[in-house]
Amino acid sequence: MDAKITLSFDEDTIKDAKAFASKHGISLSRLTEFVYKQMTSKNYASLEDLPISNWINIVAEEGVEYKKSPSRKQLKAEFYNAKK
Repeated sequence: MDAKITLSFDEDTIKDAKAFASKHGISLSRLTEFVYKQMTSKNYASLEDLPISNWINIVAEEGVEYKKSPSRKQLKAEFYNAKK
């Protein structure tokens, strides 16, 4: 059973991904599903262990930087501290 999700990417990334998918005769949804299946098919210890990380490092101008979103607790603390 398929389920829908909403993802946000910058416009150029979407355009390029759609072109790549089309060139390979697959929908963008199935391409995204394929990538997620590849990432979750093995137990990788970190994002750096993913097979695509070497490619990302080559393409990224200054190396790759993974940013984690602050926790809800951190956001709440920042909000209340800003009000003081």
